[in-house]
Amino acid sequence: MVTAARAKRPSPDDKRAAILEAAAQVFFEQGYAATSIDAIIERIGGSKRTIYSEFGSKEGLFTALVSESADTALSALSVEGFEGRSLEDVLLEFGRRLLSIYMSPGLIGVYRSIMPEAGRFPELAREFFEKGPGRASDRLAEVLEEARNRGEIELEDCRGAADHFVGMFRDNLHLSVVLGLRPPPSPAEAEAAVASAVGIFLHGIYGVDREGRSKGRGASRAAAHQ
Repeated sequence: MVTAARAKRPSPDDKRAAILEAAAQVFFEQGYAATSIDAIIERIGGSKRTIYSEFGSKEGLFTALVSESADTALSALSVEGFEGRSLEDVLLEFGRRLLSIYMSPGLIGVYRSIMPEAGRFPELAREFFEKGPGRASDRLAEVLEEARNRGEIELEDCRGAADHFVGMFRDNLHLSVVLGLRPPPSPAEAEAAVASAVGIFLHGIYGVDREGRSKGRGASRAAAHQ
């Protein structure tokens, strides 16, 4: 009996995951400012000592939630496996993954929680940006740099171009979902949104013709204005 009881005892990682899950629910329901550690304990049980020893403070708990949500989501944006594919194919796949992440319930909840608190907690907002949208741009900049090295596209500022592309997925569609005005897009709507963003990025702004060749002057001009 003792052995069985010990076998069922949750590991430290399990406890941490359970705390973060309960915290996510409370933060998303009540907002960051209104959430208390006591409210989280009511949801999960345990003691304040456990939470403070693991996360240090409410801000530490929220930062860990944002960080780990971003880590999990952005693992889907790995640039591995893109070798040998055209830039357009890579951008379509990257865009599908990115839109799926941005429309996921966890990330929508993080957006809803962090936006009202950005002015009062600028460090928290900076942490969210650097671990979320900023890292997505970093990943895409790697893809664009490789495409530039292959001669597929001419860009002086790959990071700036990546910011433009990622920004197209935080558009009115995303805002409408964050505000609760509509549900996340259907698969068909998502595919149309991704195709539109890639088409504008490649053929409308950065001057890649339909055969995948850089038009050169248009790409350089776009980069110069970033």
